[in-house]
Amino acid sequence: MKLILTHEVDGLGAPGDVVEVKDGYGRNYLLPRGFAIRWTRGGQKQIDSIRRARQARDIRTLEEAEQIAERLRSLRVELARRAGDGGRLFGSVNAADVASAVTTAGGPQVDKRRIEIRNPIKSVGEHKVRIRLHPEVSATIALEVVGD
Repeated sequence: MKLILTHEVDGLGAPGDVVEVKDGYGRNYLLPRGFAIRWTRGGQKQIDSIRRARQARDIRTLEEAEQIAERLRSLRVELARRAGDGGRLFGSVNAADVASAVTTAGGPQVDKRRIEIRNPIKSVGEHKVRIRLHPEVSATIALEVVGD
């Protein structure tokens, strides 16, 4: 099955890429979640608009990505959440929460789609969060979740 990616999918590609995947993976995972659309000959216009939007959003150079990574590594990010007894959070911390906390802490504006949270953050304490800035550069920040 030939698809056009609309979101970044790990191990598959970036938005605007045309990929060939197995029918079940495309039909049962990528299409229902909106990660891809079916490829058609007329879809080339969609590919071009997706690529233009991605280029406007992406960090331009490797050097710029390295500079931003250094700023993020030295940043102390704290996020206040409502917690119960024993430090368990009511709900969990998502990528949008982390992006807003980084900006509040004085860091650069980070796209929430570039934030990787491996295990759901459901407790107070320090957690490691990875941010992909460039295909070759990523930064790991220490996120301190405190209870209200």
